[in-house]
Amino acid sequence: MALKTYKPYTPSRRYMTGLDNKDITAKASVPKLLVKLSVTAGRNNNGRITSRHKEGGAKKLYRIIDFKRNKFGVPGTVTAIEYDPYRNCRIALITYKDGDKRYIIQPDGLKVGSSVEAAEAGLDIVVGNAMKLKSIPVGTIIHNIELKPGKGGQLARSAGGYAQLMGREGKYTIIRLPSGEVRHILSECIASIGVVGNAEIANRVIGKAGRARYMGIRPQTRGSAMNPIDHPHGGGEGKSNGHRPPVSPWGQQCKGLKTRKKSKASNKYIITRRKKGVR
Repeated sequence: MALKTYKPYTPSRRYMTGLDNKDITAKASVPKLLVKLSVTAGRNNNGRITSRHKEGGAKKLYRIIDFKRNKFGVPGTVTAIEYDPYRNCRIALITYKDGDKRYIIQPDGLKVGSSVEAAEAGLDIVVGNAMKLKSIPVGTIIHNIELKPGKGGQLARSAGGYAQLMGREGKYTIIRLPSGEVRHILSECIASIGVVGNAEIANRVIGKAGRARYMGIRPQTRGSAMNPIDHPHGGGEGKSNGHRPPVSPWGQQCKGLKTRKKSKASNKYIITRRKKGVR
């Protein structure tokens, strides 16, 4: 897969880039794996905006992904590589030997015709296979990692993402996450082998505001362009910086303020944080 450029018949199109999509082999064709989700556009159950700069975006159906990978002992074959509008990586349609069909996140190197399987132990270290952490060799590159046994993969799921299995201590496995954080995870948790594909999407240039609107992203207005009643940075003669450190519309510092609660239950599992000096 590679980035493609466009003929610059407008100024905004000159720097726009996209993906060539040659890796996609089929459109969504399994109705039971497609679900329509309600669009919240950043609003809560009272209709009030709780997450700004969001809208519905283009119409799309959600693909039900098998994050749990709990179909043990049944080999499957990749029958299609598909686009997923809800994530930046591709998904692979797996047809199992018993006829069941499921979507999984496509790791780099997984192609149509490849075989995948999930088990507690005993599988080859092949891209797309899934096993419990206690059965995966130290040093292996993994993705779609569970935090709690049976809950389904929650870590390293985006395009180009991966983690590395660093070692073991008792009933825990030491994992280095994509952020650089090193932490303990129960060895009974399941993870998939390989690196999530479609890493080139990080180099994509959206190029114009309209393309962002399709993605559900609304425009942002600078605080310094507002009136004082609307934002702490507003007002002043001519252009001004608000005469204070960068803050949100409600006065909370935007850069450098630590907001993570010290009482978080996961603190005891973290060995090395992703940022130095964070407690």
